[in-house]
Amino acid sequence: MTQIDKHASAHWAGSLKEGKGTVSMESGALDKQPYGFNTRFEDKVGTNPEEMIAAAHASCFSMALSMILGQSDMTADSIDTKCTVTLEKQDDGFAIVKSHLVLNLKVSGASESDMKDAAEKAKAGCPISKVLDCNITLDATYNS
Repeated sequence: MTQIDKHASAHWAGSLKEGKGTVSMESGALDKQPYGFNTRFEDKVGTNPEEMIAAAHASCFSMALSMILGQSDMTADSIDTKCTVTLEKQDDGFAIVKSHLVLNLKVSGASESDMKDAAEKAKAGCPISKVLDCNITLDATYNS
């Protein structure tokens, strides 16, 4: 079995509301990118955990969909995926309650039924979908 380990790191200093942090990724895609209460709850410049989860889910789903299409001898002309992660206040704090994928898929010569089937398999089977403990939904536009 192949094991792949990837890492990221976060630094934080200060209280929750006034504190500031940075997040970095092994690849360098993020290098000391700022995050904090204001980037998470007040739409200030910087990133936040939910945005990073949305990016991870959109990219993982897109790659899984490409793989599943390939297993049926189909190649996507384009896979464009947007993901919205919903953070909600609950009695015991906050929780991610939903990850909503919006897909625009183009596969020349493929039927809508085949594309829809592949997209549903990718939604259920991508590793990020498997790790998320929330409702995962998909809206899609299929073009051949």
